[in-house]
Amino acid sequence: MMKRVMVGVSALFLLASVAGCSNMNQTEQRVGSGAAIGAATGAAVGVMTGGLGIGTGALIGAGVGATAGYIIDQTADD
Repeated sequence: MMKRVMVGVSALFLLASVAGCSNMNQTEQRVGSGAAIGAATGAAVGVMTGGLGIGTGALIGAGVGATAGYIIDQTADD
């Protein structure tokens, strides 16, 4: 039962995040996607290492990912 709830919540979150990107400019999209990828990676590292925990890893990863997305946007040739 819990697994079904988590899958449903994840699908709803994914749908909302994709729909929310339609009004964003290119910089906002890159920063947002960097933050999302960083948060997922940070949470995974937090689970595997066990040191910081999921939440802390996700927060650190989101910050690093958002910063990387911004830097990539500023250096990209469009």
